[in-house]
Amino acid sequence: MPRPQRLTRRFPAQMSEAGYRRLRRFADEAGLDEGEALSFLFENFDSVTHRENLPHRLRLHKEMLAARSANDGTR
Repeated sequence: MPRPQRLTRRFPAQMSEAGYRRLRRFADEAGLDEGEALSFLFENFDSVTHRENLPHRLRLHKEMLAARSANDGTR
């Protein structure tokens, strides 16, 4: 029997509009709300990520954030 899902933590988080649209689409497809979908993804992080692609994608994302910060004059 699966353990009951109990959401106990709330935290402020910023998310890109594209990321939030993808989260909503995933949640809708899975029949979950956004909080349940995030909990599922993080609880199962190792099995839902591609270990070989993750470092490369993370590096690209960090480079994009750095370029944006340099252009905005922030951080």
